Amino acid sequence: MLVSIIIPIYNEEKIIKKLLKKVNSTKKIRKEIIVINDGSTDNTLKILKKDCKKMYTKIISYKKNIGKGYACRQGISKSRGGIIIIQDGDLEYNPKDYYKLLQPILQNKTNIVYGSRVLNGGKRVRPKTLSFKVRIFANHFLTFLSNILNNQNLTDAHTCYKVFKKKIIKKIKLRENGFNFCPELTTKFSKIDEKILEVPIDYFGRTVEEGKKIRFFDGIRAIYCLIKYKVKSS
Repeated sequence: MLVSIIIPIYNEEKIIKKLLKKVNSTKKIRKEIIVINDGSTDNTLKILKKDCKKMYTKIISYKKNIGKGYACRQGISKSRGGIIIIQDGDLEYNPKDYYKLLQPILQNKTNIVYGSRVLNGGKRVRPKTLSFKVRIFANHFLTFLSNILNNQNLTDAHTCYKVFKKKIIKKIKLRENGFNFCPELTTKFSKIDEKILEVPIDYFGRTVEEGKKIRFFDGIRAIYCLIKYKVKSS
């Protein structure tokens, strides 16, 4: 089955080439790689077109930064694969984990797999800064809240690695443009009674100084999003 790897990118000039090399190193997967340049203001687009043009199948680019959710929707709409993998445009996640993420779907055990940074297994590197510790606490809280509202039992609801059959995503209408893409997706999977299977993954966390994009108010927006889509009909 063809696998579509969706990569939203915003201002990642220092690592985009290295990331794409890692994605392309997954040789045993029949894949297409769709890169969405989300209005980068650095040299990301230039590097993509000049140094990486043989490393992706399609590139979508727009001048204004709109957000991860919008970029992912655009990538999904242009995809041809029967399975979708969401890959953040940084090096926090390891494309070598694609194999274990895909197996439960290929074996027809589930339609959706999340990569957990909490389950035992995988290499984990986390900065020892206060801000990163706060972010870990926030992720645990948001996962706890998500589980209560959505009647799920996840360990890491806000992970980047979300893998699903394309036929499932066609059953829901995604609306969020920013990081709320993640809680919206999880909530709407719950509302169509799709169970999510988790597998442990590698995780190499980075700080804001190293390029981390998510901020405190994104957590507040995630809470609002969880509640909103729990009570809304679509």
